[in-house]
Amino acid sequence: MGEEPEVPRRRHDSAATRAALLQAASELFAERGFDQTTVRDVAAHAEVNQALLFRYFGSKQELFAEVLNRDSRQLLEGAPAEELPGRILKGLLSDRGDPGGEHPFTAMLRSFSDERAARVLREELGGSYVERLAELSDSDDAMLRADLVLAWFFGVGMVRSVLRKQPLADAPADALSEHMMRAISVLLERSDSSTPEEDS
Repeated sequence: MGEEPEVPRRRHDSAATRAALLQAASELFAERGFDQTTVRDVAAHAEVNQALLFRYFGSKQELFAEVLNRDSRQLLEGAPAEELPGRILKGLLSDRGDPGGEHPFTAMLRSFSDERAARVLREELGGSYVERLAELSDSDDAMLRADLVLAWFFGVGMVRSVLRKQPLADAPADALSEHMMRAISVLLERSDSSTPEEDS
């Protein structure tokens, strides 16, 4: 009595099921943040049984870490380090990030209020981004410079996209990119100071 309708099941292909769960979680975490995304939502969006999510990932926190690692790895390894600041800015300053709202910084910004998610961000991601950005400076304090740039990204993203403070919230992305890339190139001397181009 009162049984819930079954979620459509995929064929028994563990790799495809896992990929579907990661993709669904990537989209929902970016759209809603960690706290407002439930495992039930993710399973339904992926069209798989909720039990499979726990089988493959163990918990929502571990799923969140896997999503951020996957999406961030694609961002960090998708182009030379010199282009990384511009690539981050392109997703951070656009209205919805990359198509589908899957830019990893979008998920991060929407999840800081949850302590479990914040711990994942500190432990799993901070080092990866800082180490990659630090490659762009020959200074003795390259890690500090990279950390400052990363903190600036998060701060600008929070004020623009979450707090919606004016005039930053409605400022044109290309104007913000130009100002920010000029300053970033002072801290990280080998960064590509040109503003990121829109995909054609």
